Amino acid sequence: MRLGILSSAFPTLTLDEVASWAAESGFRAVELAVWPAGGAVERRYAGTAHIDVESLDRSRADRIVDGLAVKGLEISSLAYYPNPLDPDPAVSQAAFAHLRRVVEAAELLRVPIVGTFAGRDKDRSLDENFDTFARVWPDMVHFAGDHGIRIAIENCPMIFSGDEWPGGTNIAYCPANWRRMFDLIPDENFGLNFDPSHLVWQFIDIPRAVREFGERIFHVHAKDLEVRRDGLYEHGVLSAGVGWQVPRLCGLGEVDWGAFFGALYSVGYDYVASIEHEDRAFEGSLEKVQRGFAIARDNLRAYVQ
Repeated sequence: MRLGILSSAFPTLTLDEVASWAAESGFRAVELAVWPAGGAVERRYAGTAHIDVESLDRSRADRIVDGLAVKGLEISSLAYYPNPLDPDPAVSQAAFAHLRRVVEAAELLRVPIVGTFAGRDKDRSLDENFDTFARVWPDMVHFAGDHGIRIAIENCPMIFSGDEWPGGTNIAYCPANWRRMFDLIPDENFGLNFDPSHLVWQFIDIPRAVREFGERIFHVHAKDLEVRRDGLYEHGVLSAGVGWQVPRLCGLGEVDWGAFFGALYSVGYDYVASIEHEDRAFEGSLEKVQRGFAIARDNLRAYVQ
């Protein structure tokens, strides 16, 4: 297993600048953010495009791969996390259209995985959302399979604020829903981008989830989470974490990293652990963001070489 970083924490840096710093800092992989170039996205950590997939061709892709290889880096995944089940048909269609371009770009870049969300209409029931999922997602998964690409759905509920209340904007947040997704789309190229932090505040057993879904874990996000007990006391679990789930860098929250990596090794996972930086305590300057990544890196060194 090897450590990488998700590039979305560096929205002002070029791909070459991100790669140079990552290589100099001892990382071996980059998960590249590939939102639509020039798009306006209000959500934090979204909207970054370190590769413009719309204009990517074979020549440019080869130059990118070769340039990263010289630095000792690989691309672990292309990252695009919209809401493909948005209730606005135009938004949903645009998400799927760009996701197809990301899949095509992954093939050109020889990247095996595209990370994304399943999506959700936050105001509709889970059953209604799964009805929509069953209609619109199989074609996308088949399209990816035809290009030799695996789709890895991240397990974030996407409910951090009132704007995402009450249901969040991603159905893929718990084991029961993962089983339902895989029953509906049993394709071998459809799996998970597993992030343990999102299970902490749901009180879901992380190693057990890894052991059950090991063959479906295509990619791993390394991110921690702190439960603010005062907020939990004030708002309770029915608030779905709003006001008391706090994203942290690895080692600064409540994930048991030894147990997590032990479970990953036990199921044969031997790919990249991509550090995802969403820790507000290490924002505000490039130096703070870099320091945050370095802290997470050093805290994971005991488990990943």
